[in-house]
Amino acid sequence: MQLADAELFQGITTEEVERMMVCFGARTERCAAGKTVRAYRHGPGDVGILKSGALSIERLEANGGRTLLESLAPGGIFGEVLAFSSIARESTVVVARAPSEIVFIDYAHIIKRCEKACDHHSLLVRNVLRLVADKTVRLSERIQVLSCRSIREKLLCYFNLSAARAGSLRFVLPFSFSELADYICADRSAMMRELGHMRAAGLVYTQGRWITLPAPYLP
Repeated sequence: MQLADAELFQGITTEEVERMMVCFGARTERCAAGKTVRAYRHGPGDVGILKSGALSIERLEANGGRTLLESLAPGGIFGEVLAFSSIARESTVVVARAPSEIVFIDYAHIIKRCEKACDHHSLLVRNVLRLVADKTVRLSERIQVLSCRSIREKLLCYFNLSAARAGSLRFVLPFSFSELADYICADRSAMMRELGHMRAAGLVYTQGRWITLPAPYLP
């Protein structure tokens, strides 16, 4: 993936992105699968853009468990919500799920007004704010899923939200079923049993990570 293709740089040309990376002192890190990329602790730090690979953002629980907060594909961005917060986040970590290449930009470079007052820098700030708003919506969706009482209700809620986002009754899960169990805070074995019951009842169809919901009944 080209860096200019990331959502963060929407509306900004490749040449402008390259100039900004030099101006911002951007740096690239390569991480092996399973490596902890970042552990956020005290607010402002850096913003990461995933150029290749796969990342997961996880919360470490007091009992040693982990809760999946978000999965990132190439073009995904992390750190911007944490960077704009002064709350200590020592339990939030970013982990590479596959060999990954990540470009980092210091938080200060994003919020500091460029001496040249470049239009593309202003557009970058607007893009960051839009991405923060998008993540806020996804957080609200996560709360909606977790507010459901049963595993079936959580799965149906998540599947319907995903279908609405994809604009189709058929969509692909952004992560594995094990990670889906973490996402809805359910035991994986119990979730897979319930998913089997849902398939038998015709409530959902699965093929690998592809999910298909039945067409809604229209009287």
